[in-house]
Amino acid sequence: MPKTNRKVPGINASSMADVSFLLLCFFLMVSSMDTDSGLARRLPPPPQTEEQTSVDVQRRNLLVVLVNARNETLVQNQLATHLYANEDELRGDGGQVPLKDVVKEFVLNTQNSPVLPELTEEDFGAPIGTVPVTAQHVVSIQNDATTSYKAYIAVQNEVVRAYNELREEGSRKYFNTSYEDLTEQQQEQINNLFPQRISEAEPKNYGGGQ
Repeated sequence: MPKTNRKVPGINASSMADVSFLLLCFFLMVSSMDTDSGLARRLPPPPQTEEQTSVDVQRRNLLVVLVNARNETLVQNQLATHLYANEDELRGDGGQVPLKDVVKEFVLNTQNSPVLPELTEEDFGAPIGTVPVTAQHVVSIQNDATTSYKAYIAVQNEVVRAYNELREEGSRKYFNTSYEDLTEQQQEQINNLFPQRISEAEPKNYGGGQ
């Protein structure tokens, strides 16, 4: 029999690009990516005029949290000064007062101390009603230009943790449930009761290195 040569049919690759694109979209949507640690916050809008950039803060209303070049954290207000050598001490190890508790005491001023933020009465609506709050307090986080990112985030996390605990405690006190289970309107009431008044300055050379 005569031998015949068969032609091998070519592969139609016209749709391969579409398939590849669909697979790429699928993996982008279902894959999780590592992200930097830190607690998210909504930053205030930028000031519109130079007059708005100048804020007169009374010394009693200011809690300074300074992270130096050796990643040590100095926390100071008119009531007390605390020095934290590392992240463990920030959380209360070594007999230290946890940073979050220092921030909570500063924000609440339950004893109406004259060297802590001034208390003023505000109405937050039912069921909270009119309560005294430190409406003008400011937590100022500052760092050296050579402070490590990890140390800065550790300090930021503890400060934000203090506000989160205050909101959780307020939710259980006034609504008898956790903050996560509140309605959007109730969460707004708690957020207004305990607003995150945090100022983050540009890094400076404060020293403290070797």
